[in-house]
Amino acid sequence: MSDKAAADAADADGVTVVQKMLSATTGSVLTSLLVTPLDVVRVRLQSQVHIPTKSPRRPSTTFAAGSLTQFRDLHPNLGITTCCREVFWSSNAAPLCVAGPTVAPLNPADAACAVEEVERRTINSTWDGLRKISQNEGPRTLWRGLSPTLVMTIPANVIYFAGYDWMRTAQASPFRKFVRDEYIPLVAGASARILSAIAVSPIEMFRTRMQAASHTASAAGHFRETLDGLHGMVADNGVRSLWRGLTLTLWRDVPFSAIYWWGYEYGRNVITDVRGRTQARSDGSEFSMGRGEERIRRRSRSRSQENHTETLVDSFLAGAGSGAVAAFVTTPFDVGKTRQQILQHTKEEIGSAARTVRPEEKSMPRFLWHIFQEQGVSGLFKGWTARCLKVAPACAIMISSYEVGKKMATRVNERRDRSRDET
Repeated sequence: MSDKAAADAADADGVTVVQKMLSATTGSVLTSLLVTPLDVVRVRLQSQVHIPTKSPRRPSTTFAAGSLTQFRDLHPNLGITTCCREVFWSSNAAPLCVAGPTVAPLNPADAACAVEEVERRTINSTWDGLRKISQNEGPRTLWRGLSPTLVMTIPANVIYFAGYDWMRTAQASPFRKFVRDEYIPLVAGASARILSAIAVSPIEMFRTRMQAASHTASAAGHFRETLDGLHGMVADNGVRSLWRGLTLTLWRDVPFSAIYWWGYEYGRNVITDVRGRTQARSDGSEFSMGRGEERIRRRSRSRSQENHTETLVDSFLAGAGSGAVAAFVTTPFDVGKTRQQILQHTKEEIGSAARTVRPEEKSMPRFLWHIFQEQGVSGLFKGWTARCLKVAPACAIMISSYEVGKKMATRVNERRDRSRDET
């Protein structure tokens, strides 16, 4: 047997596609249940309208607690509340709540009410978002969009993880012939993500718009509101509009997957080598790192001898670290994707007043440049804490569940094969 064939045999895990699908499904359910609240906060943070401190089109007079000024620059997310006397559309097509007359004299009680409402509505951080959404809209709101998340995540992860495994280890994979082994995770991860993103982009559009909605009181109302919005969007712009934001999604997810899988494989290899050195030291033997195919076979043998706890811990640590780094680096594209996908939803709410070209309708580089000019680096990385806090444990839970599931399937297959041989 050649070195290449030996390496292929060593990398083969003996797990069927169905077993990999079941492992990916289990990980998807666990991940979605645990991290959906952070995803809701991330969407709210990124879709929250930015108000410059000074507006070139309107007077820059604002008010704060304890001060009385004109009601001309109130926060556009204030909405229709008990302290509003009237609501109108401002020149930039944002809903503006007027809690008092636009000229003096002003009622201090009206001003205090409006200030309190602004503070109640505005999300300033991840933990602030979790607290305010839970208090103002109910704890169940934090799991809004869970159903479409599961509908989206399960097939996406089946395609993603099973596809990556095949492209990473299968003899028939084209990458095994043309790409060096240390770079296969980069290429295979990016390719698998492209396939899964295209498949589930319409479902992700639905989920993002549903999480961003905050006007209907009931969950069924949110579902109907989002579904009606998608129906109107398809009627106006065609079926292809369901893939709006796919370009930005690919800009985010393809480099994310490349960075994630390379970092995961590297981290897992480092942990495997550390365990090998520790084991050799305890046995009084010499540890040999090896080179090329020999190193690959040694690591494969070491992982095949791991118990479930070791596999869980190793994959969890490598997945969390790599996921956090990849999530932070690709946050600007996540911000752009979120704002582009909720654009049509905003237009439908404010009517024909928003038919002018908005920054979200520009190409991805120009849109991100606009965000940078308007809000600086902080605007590009808005919601990065929520994203990293969501992605790091999500990656850790997903990959560890997947790896443990594969190991359990391997053990089941080995016992079944032994039973057949004995009979």
